[in-house]
Amino acid sequence: MSKNNLFNEEAKAKIKELAENIDFAMMETHLGAKPTHIIPMSTKDVDEDGCIWFLSNKNSEHNGHIDADNSIQLIYSKPSDMEFMTVFGNAFISTERPVLEKYYGKSDDAWFEGIDDPNLTAIKVIPKDAHYWDTKNGKLVSLLKMGMGALTGEKQDLGEEGNLKI
Repeated sequence: MSKNNLFNEEAKAKIKELAENIDFAMMETHLGAKPTHIIPMSTKDVDEDGCIWFLSNKNSEHNGHIDADNSIQLIYSKPSDMEFMTVFGNAFISTERPVLEKYYGKSDDAWFEGIDDPNLTAIKVIPKDAHYWDTKNGKLVSLLKMGMGALTGEKQDLGEEGNLKI
């Protein structure tokens, strides 16, 4: 894999591309404890500042952990496309009506009693450090390149990885 560190606008664009393409992240809170707390969460949006948004229940264990210590780790993984990203940052809980209206969708009715549910919150993650691995061409092409490398003994460009700095 080639190394390609991205900064500022390029980093924000890469975070948005991968987070929205992969969608589900493993959200890790309570980072100072053993074990940490990890839960799958669906990404609602990556805004123009590179912040990642989720909806959550105010009584959830992870919201409680964020209230106590807002350090957070997000782990995105889509093996079928060989796309991966890890994001470390700080999380903030919002109950502001315009924010909730922006991110609430019909599919969220499975978790909440509508937009007026008093337990509905949004979580905003501000990335401090991120790293990605992306094959650029998908799993099939990567597997073919690995096979070619094994046959010829030549290193193949399987994609890129790098740090994302906003």
